[in-house]
Amino acid sequence: MATATTQTRKREAFGSRNVFILSAIGSAVGLGNIWRFPYVAYEGGGGAFLIPYLCALLTAGIPLLFFDYAIGHRFRGSAPLAFRRIHRAAEPLGWWQVLICVVIAVYYAVIIAWAAMYTWFSAQLTWGAGNENDFFFTDFLQSADVAEGGISTDFVPQVGIPLIVVWLVVIVIMALGVKRGIGRANMILMPLLTVMFAILVVQSLFLPGAMDGLNAFFTPNWEALADPGVWASAYGHIFFSLSVAFGIMVTYSSYLKRKTDLTGSGLVVAFANSGFEILAGIGVFAALGFMAQAQGTDVSGVASSGIGLAFVAFPTIVSQATGGSIIGVLFFGALVFAGVTSLISILEVIVAALQDKLNWGRVRTTLTVSIPLAVISMALFSTTTALTVLDTADAFVNAFGIMAVALVAVIVVAWVFHKLPALRDHLNRRSSFPVGRIWVLLVGVLAPIVLGYLLISELITKISEPYGGYPTWFLGVFGWGMVIALVVIGILLSLMPWSGRSHAKDDPDYDEFLEVEHYDADPETGTIRTATPHETSHEKGLGA
Repeated sequence: MATATTQTRKREAFGSRNVFILSAIGSAVGLGNIWRFPYVAYEGGGGAFLIPYLCALLTAGIPLLFFDYAIGHRFRGSAPLAFRRIHRAAEPLGWWQVLICVVIAVYYAVIIAWAAMYTWFSAQLTWGAGNENDFFFTDFLQSADVAEGGISTDFVPQVGIPLIVVWLVVIVIMALGVKRGIGRANMILMPLLTVMFAILVVQSLFLPGAMDGLNAFFTPNWEALADPGVWASAYGHIFFSLSVAFGIMVTYSSYLKRKTDLTGSGLVVAFANSGFEILAGIGVFAALGFMAQAQGTDVSGVASSGIGLAFVAFPTIVSQATGGSIIGVLFFGALVFAGVTSLISILEVIVAALQDKLNWGRVRTTLTVSIPLAVISMALFSTTTALTVLDTADAFVNAFGIMAVALVAVIVVAWVFHKLPALRDHLNRRSSFPVGRIWVLLVGVLAPIVLGYLLISELITKISEPYGGYPTWFLGVFGWGMVIALVVIGILLSLMPWSGRSHAKDDPDYDEFLEVEHYDADPETGTIRTATPHETSHEKGLGA
């Protein structure tokens, strides 16, 4: 409990709106933009996929991005504190999001470590000619089958050592704080990432067969638009691509100054993210077109996504192309930069939550969060069974973590506590692009329908057959067991007492916000109890 002697921290803030925008773009532009979107678009009808993609962006991605911005900016807190200020009963939603970020952080770091090593390998073509698949899975990862030997503790030094370096880098960035650490890192890394990837795309376009790849990527298959699965794929991709619904944008927007243009910033972030994805599609498929020509096959025979694209297909391209080493360094260097900017945003969700809960300083909280996560990351993902654990954790935390908490959060905020009209009014008071009744309907009605459909589809798929053919006990621990544990631990964390900043009356930054907004807050919980005429009667219900 706060006492008269409690020293309450002044909330950190981004140096400017431009720094926030770059940081938000840095979070959104991650590994999935580079290695997932091109293949999703290709499989979803090529050029025709841009129609469901744009629809998903406008009707779900941007509205949910605004939703997160409004919650974080109005309630001035990390995910748990912001949801608590909506209502005390909503606090577990914030901790659920924090725990999702814990899981993602421990495996996301190792992918960055892989990319860092492959940046080095590219300069020397270490994997040799024609052995890229064996090199990655056998020589580099030394992958072992969990069905035969269970979870391995055999250390893989070529993974473990760069993983330590990755964690040291991000810990330093996090310890420096929002302005000097996160903001400055994104100001440096995002321009570098953009320049590197632009050079990569230009170089790929001049490869023999590049036009074949671009034709495969952009030629529209209009029949695909009649497939509901293509539309579901577009919505699912947009949802994950913009970093919505797992605490990142709530946390980042809480560091914005009071008069920041929220919706204008959100539009810049959303369209910049989509622009980068299309650029990635051009670069990746131009390179795949070269690979297909070199192997005497169609682009469909070499097109892939995810780890297969990054660590098998692209090394093959690097080996076969003139100046391939440069392509490899640019591609894997871009993966490293994109991964780091996303990882620091994921870690910030956790650090900010503990800072708010415990009223600790920045360095202490960063070390308390990062060191245990680094140890867990090393223990699980620098071993010979790392790839299997990563694959399972990623599949389950995305489907039954991020999508599930997004669905519950939207329903709770929109239908249980009827806060969408108030959030709409908050957006409109300080934004260049006004939102209205349509935004309320998109977030309160369309988003739950789409998320519910995606969640049920994933549930049916994973129940019908064991994911990846992995053993039942393994899926029970790293799949279903992890999903259930996130919810249970989130509820338990919400029952822990708060210190200092948990009280609106002890938070000068939030007090100032309430005074300006004319909100009436419960002095103990920070929950908004009533509204003045500034809020209007529309706050009373969703249908207003």
